[in-house]
Amino acid sequence: MAIRPILHIPSPCLREVAAPVVEINDEIKILIKDMLDTMYDAPGVGLAAPQIGVMHRVIVMDPAGEEEEPAPLAMINPKIIWLSEELRIHQEGCLSIPEYYEDVERPDQCKVTFLDKEGKSHERTCDGLLSTIVQHEVDHLDGKLFIDYLSRLKRERVTKKFKKLAKRAAE
Repeated sequence: MAIRPILHIPSPCLREVAAPVVEINDEIKILIKDMLDTMYDAPGVGLAAPQIGVMHRVIVMDPAGEEEEPAPLAMINPKIIWLSEELRIHQEGCLSIPEYYEDVERPDQCKVTFLDKEGKSHERTCDGLLSTIVQHEVDHLDGKLFIDYLSRLKRERVTKKFKKLAKRAAE
């Protein structure tokens, strides 16, 4: 178990499509543990493998509130197979875009298929916050960020800010 560095925009990994996991082995199980440790340490409610530079289709999340027992969930090769027509606005943030939050409209519910860390297949209907987290993290696996749902002006403004920060950090 290790806390891994989280990549920030404009890292190119965040815009790449992650490859499906072919075999669930010890490496994937360690990845899941490390991702959960990293997510909780950040702190965040979700994390996708590309955010730590691992280009596998693996996401972790915990939608439990601060007063609730932790409810960690890992999904390997998640695939959203249904989205509700009813929409919901939720203020989203991203560990790869620290301290930046915006309202994003997404379907209120989704149905997702995935494998757990034992290789067992699942289908789950998610709503509310869990649905938002699943959609946000699956987007990461496809090289999409929540800022892609914003106006061009807002997206360009935040991208420019983080490019400047990255340039300063490299100097």
